[in-house]
Amino acid sequence: MRPKPFIPEPIDGHPAYVRDRNGGLVWHQCRLRTLYADTDRSQVVYHANYLRYFEFGRASLMREAAYPYREIEDSGFVYPIISTGLDYFRPLHYDDAMLIHTRPGKRERVKLRFDYVITHDPSGDIVCIGYTRHCAVNARGIPVEIDPKTVRLWEIFPE
Repeated sequence: MRPKPFIPEPIDGHPAYVRDRNGGLVWHQCRLRTLYADTDRSQVVYHANYLRYFEFGRASLMREAAYPYREIEDSGFVYPIISTGLDYFRPLHYDDAMLIHTRPGKRERVKLRFDYVITHDPSGDIVCIGYTRHCAVNARGIPVEIDPKTVRLWEIFPE
């Protein structure tokens, strides 16, 4: 089943943020183009590469929020992915422009989730929708509570 259209509208004063006119949620938005190396024999982006695009969106959001992932690791926290989910709706091809929309999702004591919508630019067609779930661990790999600065991102993300 196809999702409702994703219709991003810019938010005044926040050039990297958009509000989906259909769902009302705010998303961080960044742009990327597919590389030839991202495609497979059928000339479309290989399905696993969408997880790399999710990472690009997540890292861009964190950097824009003044908390790049490097700082998280330097403060003793690591957030490995513990589960992913993706639904594909249309392929991307070599050199296609895309918009990666990312937002903080559900947050628990030691787990957090990021949600994603990738759209084809300029058509606006939804390419895929997905999520990544992460678990906070310390440098020894032991699950710990989410660090305060990351919790703050969830608290200040635009409504």
